[in-house]
Amino acid sequence: MQDLSKLKIENIDDPWANAGDKWDVIDGARQTDDRTLEADVAIIGTGAGGAVSAEILSRRGLKVILIEAGRLRSSRDFNLNEGDAYRHLYQEGTLRATQDGAITILQGRTVGGTTVVNWTSSFRTPEETLNHWHRRFGVAGTGRADLDPFFQQMEQRLGVEPWAMPPNANNDVIKRGCEKLGWDWSVIPRNVRGCWNLGYCGMGCPTNAKQSMLVTTLPAAMDAGATLIHGARAQRLIHDGSRVSAVEVRPLDHDKRPTGAVITVKAPTVIAAGGGIQTPALLQRSEVPDPDDRVGKRTFLHVTSFAFGRYDEEMAPYYGAPQSLHSDQFTFAGGVDGPIGYKLEMMPLHPGLTAALMGGFGEEARRHIRELPNLAASIALLRDGFHEDSPGGTVSLRDNGEPQLDYPLNDYLLDGARRSLLTQVEMQFAAGARAVRPGHIRAPFYRSWAEAREGLETLPFKPLEVALGSAHVMGGCPLGDEKRGLVNSQGRYHHLDNLYVFDGSVFPTSLGVNPQLTIYGLSARNATVLADKLQG
Repeated sequence: MQDLSKLKIENIDDPWANAGDKWDVIDGARQTDDRTLEADVAIIGTGAGGAVSAEILSRRGLKVILIEAGRLRSSRDFNLNEGDAYRHLYQEGTLRATQDGAITILQGRTVGGTTVVNWTSSFRTPEETLNHWHRRFGVAGTGRADLDPFFQQMEQRLGVEPWAMPPNANNDVIKRGCEKLGWDWSVIPRNVRGCWNLGYCGMGCPTNAKQSMLVTTLPAAMDAGATLIHGARAQRLIHDGSRVSAVEVRPLDHDKRPTGAVITVKAPTVIAAGGGIQTPALLQRSEVPDPDDRVGKRTFLHVTSFAFGRYDEEMAPYYGAPQSLHSDQFTFAGGVDGPIGYKLEMMPLHPGLTAALMGGFGEEARRHIRELPNLAASIALLRDGFHEDSPGGTVSLRDNGEPQLDYPLNDYLLDGARRSLLTQVEMQFAAGARAVRPGHIRAPFYRSWAEAREGLETLPFKPLEVALGSAHVMGGCPLGDEKRGLVNSQGRYHHLDNLYVFDGSVFPTSLGVNPQLTIYGLSARNATVLADKLQG
C-alpha cells in the first residue's frame, strides 16, 4: 500500500493563502480584549447552510459576519494523515458519540464544517420525504417543484454530477452484488471538479477538487465583504424574548479553551447554522422562547450499520472516490412509515478508521490491517423519524454548556439494524466475498451466506452489541406549523422575530439520502427569500 502522506501536491490555488491581507479574517486565538462588531446579518456556522447563505446575502450588498467555532484550515494543511485530520477537522476529535456511547457520530469542526470532510455524495431530497413532511408536520412550500430550481442552482454552483469514472473495487461491490440479486443500483452524483480520485476526501481535499464551502461559497462571500471570525464559539444569543439583538462570542485558543475575551456581534438579523447538535445547544444556552419544549427534540442520525467483506482480489478501499454507487432497493421498500428502510452505500477504509471499527487486540488487530487491501466495507443508512416508534434523540446540555445527544435504540431501530446487516452480508457474498463480517461485536467472519444468515438470527441485537455510527445529524429545530414545528418553511424561528435557522436541524425527519444537497438547496431558497425581505 503506497503512503500517500508523502505525495507531493503542488501548484494548487489555495483561496485562503494570505487571507488576512485580502479579507477581513479574525482569529479567535489572538483575541484577548473585548470588542463589539456590527453587521446586517450574523451567521453562526460556516457549513452547508451558513456558507451558502453568506454568499447569497453578501452578494446582495448586505454586511455579513460569520462565526465559526472551528479553526481555519485549507488545502495547504490537508496532508492525508488520519491523525492530523481527525484531531483538527472533526468534532471532539472523532470521539463524539451518543450519550450511552452506542452510536459514534462524525461531524466536521472547521471553517466549512462537515462539507470539508464528507465523501461528496449529493442527492436531491426524495419526494416521499417531502410529501411526508407536508402531511405529517404541515410543512408548506417545500415540495420538489418548489425546491428543484434551487437544487439545480446549487448543483451548477458546486459541480454536482454523476461520477463519470469507473467505481473503485470497493464500490463495485454494490454493482456486482445488486445485479446478481436483481436489486436496484445507481451512480452517485458528487460535488467535485477535476477530482484526482485520491480517496482521502474525509481528511480534507488537498487539491481543492471537492467543491466544499471552503473553496466555493465562503471565498465568494469574503470577496463580497463578509467578515469571518474563526476559532470562536457563539456562546449565546442576547434577546428580549421577541427579538435577538446580538450574539455573545467566546474566542478560543489553539487548545479550544476560552481566551477570556468576549466579542459581541450586533445584528438586526441572526442565522443559526451550526447543525443538528450545535444549533439546538446554542438555543438552549440562550434560553430562547420554547413554549412547547421542542428545541433539541426529534434529532435524527441516519443510524448506520456496516459490514466487512474479504475478497481474493485487491479491493484497495483507501483509493478512489469514497462513494460512487448506491442502492435504493430498500429505502422505501416497506412504505414511508412502515418498517424502517435503509439506503446501501460503501465506506472508504483507511488504517486508523479500520482499526477502530474492527477492534481486536494484538495479533488479531495486526491481521485486520494486513488484510486491509483485500477488504470492502458496505454501510446502510437507516431512514429514521418516519414511524411513531422512531422519535429520534434529544440534545441537551452538559454542565459545561457543551451538547450531548441521548438517542435510545429501541426494538424498531434494532430490527432495522438486523435486517440491514442481513442485506449487506447477502450482497457482499453475491459480489464474490469469501468471508463477510457484519458489524456486531459477537459476529465472526462468516464463510457463506447460509452460515451468516443462521448466525445473525442467533445474535442479540442490543445497544453496544451491534456496532452503529452516523455522519448525518438532522432535526432538533424542525420545520412545521406553530403546532408542530419550531421554524416556518422560510426558516424563521416561530418565537423570535429575527432569528432564522438555515441548516440540517430544520428537518422534521431524516431524509433517506445524504443530506448536504438538501441543506444547500433549502438554504439557498431561504437565503434568497430573506435577502429580498431585508432589501425590500
